[in-house]
Amino acid sequence: MKSHDVRVWGIRKRPYKTPSYDVRWKVGDAPPFSETFRTKALADNFRAKLLRAAQKGEAFDTDTGLPDSMAPAKPPSRTWYDFARAYVAMKWPHAAPNSRDSLNETMTLVTTQLLSDRPGRPADDVLRRALRGWAFVVQASGEEDPPVDIANALRWVAKASLPLATLKNPADIRRVLDSLKLKMSGAPAAAETVRRKRAVLFNALAYAVELGELPENPVTLVKWKPPKVTKEVDRRVVVNPRQARELLAAVSYVGGYRRARGRRLVALFACMYFGGLRPAEAVALRRPDCTLPETGWGSLILEKTRPTVGKRWTGTGEVHDNRGLKNRPANETRIVPIPPRLVRMLLAHIEEFGTAKDGRLFANERGGVVASTTYWRVWDEARHLALTPEQVASPLAARPYDLRHAALSSWLNAGVDPTEVAERAGNSVEVLLSRYAKCLDGRQDIANRRIAELLGEDDGQEDEPGDGT
Repeated sequence: MKSHDVRVWGIRKRPYKTPSYDVRWKVGDAPPFSETFRTKALADNFRAKLLRAAQKGEAFDTDTGLPDSMAPAKPPSRTWYDFARAYVAMKWPHAAPNSRDSLNETMTLVTTQLLSDRPGRPADDVLRRALRGWAFVVQASGEEDPPVDIANALRWVAKASLPLATLKNPADIRRVLDSLKLKMSGAPAAAETVRRKRAVLFNALAYAVELGELPENPVTLVKWKPPKVTKEVDRRVVVNPRQARELLAAVSYVGGYRRARGRRLVALFACMYFGGLRPAEAVALRRPDCTLPETGWGSLILEKTRPTVGKRWTGTGEVHDNRGLKNRPANETRIVPIPPRLVRMLLAHIEEFGTAKDGRLFANERGGVVASTTYWRVWDEARHLALTPEQVASPLAARPYDLRHAALSSWLNAGVDPTEVAERAGNSVEVLLSRYAKCLDGRQDIANRRIAELLGEDDGQEDEPGDGT
């Protein structure tokens, strides 16, 4: 609060062993202010400044007791780049590898939107490599220094970055939010990706509010909606049982018999289709977690996933993360019953290829974890072997994950209770039904038959015109 009601009293000497001099003054209804100086000259100088400001008609702050001309200089506003690096450092130790990747991507994208036109801007590819590979990665101790071009780019970014306070302007925060709709390459981003990046930005700016850097979260200042995320599974991706068998057979031919590149992965894909496993769950499957009787149903105990995320994000030097099941507490398990066909396929796989040193069922030729790029390439070749050109060009089983979609939708179509399907799949019933509602074949026929019965029509066909009804 400001006030022009100012009263400055005379200097008061304090008779200590080492004398000091007090300047006292009052602003409005606030309690009196005072400053102590070692010499009378310093006190006189300060008092004279107060009087000059009052004579000029300056308003005095009732909290500090000072006019604007005597207020201490405010520190320069923190730049977005400096804040973003601090935020990444705070989040990094406790974030999962995929979350680190998403955090890095979002901070990189936003930073490119908050740069001034300072001369010497690096080339776009160098700028992206500098931000993505160095600025927003928490390097382990002893890591080598960045190359010269990267170091120069980072110095330029530090100087060209706009203040964090820029985002208080609705036009600027809207511009940043609009940039989230694009990938780093400039191509449109998927709706789910946009939603994820917005969540990262919102949380980062909430941290800025927590630190007192911003008065409120700027994202809430604009009416901006991310693209709507489609949660339902496209029924066109779901294969029928015959197509699934043909695709699994085609996998065994990929790479030829000598290299066995495809044969190593037949049972891996079978786990996704017959067991409804996520790819990362199947990759992590270990022999001790499998109950595989000679006859009848078996079961799998799922505890770990091994998603491919890259060395940069794991912090362990390994390409694959080693974590618990999706959306479940650490060390919680899920038991999945598996049909005799899958039991036989797993036993045959173990007999031919054995297991890795740590007990994993599926390994590459060197015994390592099967990379997602490996099984994606094999799956793509199998599709070209098993499907017609028209089907290859369609979304039908375009991704290995679509085998899981086929499994869950076929179980639901078979009349298995949704609660049991959700338990096996590791989903909630609500998520299961919302995602697979459109994949339930035959529901339209059932509805038509019930409506026909309601209307009293035996065959469900419309009456012919002119029949007198």
